[in-house]
Amino acid sequence: MTDPIPLKTDKQATPISSLQCPNMIAVASGKGGVGKTWFSITLCHALAKMGKKALLFDGDLGLANVDIQLGITPDKDLGAVVEGSSSLASAVTKYPEGGFDILAGRSGSGSLATLASQKLSEVRNDLINLAKNYDVLVVDLGAGVERPVRQMAGPAAYTLVMVTDEPTSLTDAYAFIKLGRAANPLAEMRIVVNMAATPNEGQKTFETIRKACENFLHYTPELAGVIRRDTKVREAIRAQTPLLTRSPASDAASDVEAIAAQLRL
Repeated sequence: MTDPIPLKTDKQATPISSLQCPNMIAVASGKGGVGKTWFSITLCHALAKMGKKALLFDGDLGLANVDIQLGITPDKDLGAVVEGSSSLASAVTKYPEGGFDILAGRSGSGSLATLASQKLSEVRNDLINLAKNYDVLVVDLGAGVERPVRQMAGPAAYTLVMVTDEPTSLTDAYAFIKLGRAANPLAEMRIVVNMAATPNEGQKTFETIRKACENFLHYTPELAGVIRRDTKVREAIRAQTPLLTRSPASDAASDVEAIAAQLRL
């Protein structure tokens, strides 16, 4: 049996910086539409509720939408940092409603998605330094396996890879894990199954990607948790309000809080 996902990649995987950020959690997905940004926001909120000083970085370069989901308009964003009109620290926005800080991206700015490798490294290294002022840094990565995504994920203590039961979600998540492990064999990746009909169905989805990783990558990712499908999530996004504020007793809220509680930071 051959690898289910032959990848067309650049000649060599982008080297991962030796710089590590022990309090950084990267949130990734092979494809869009799996709830990655919503999960990043909710996870950061849950960690803040646990007493952690938390920073959420919108690393979805070019398609940033953390600020949109929260209904805020930051004075400065990552675009200003790239343009040189602001430092990364000066672009931090307080979000009192959630008790955490935000570094917003700039939605629709294609220039951010195609940053030169050197500039992207500068932003990443500045972010590592800024993270020293926090207990935890959550980075909402862009969907896909492109160079900017891999480069931003490099320093993370571990990466949470979000999947659903859709075949394209599983194959694309596998592709992300394959490239990430090729670039950094020591990378620790954990699976978050989102929008599961039941916890048992979520476990079955995890087993599918776990077996593929074991068979073809000789790597066994851990399950970080299963998030049940919950109509309260869509309601919170439409209201531009965090789920833990609008519906703190909902199934999805409880599931994310359970994931936050077992993270080693």
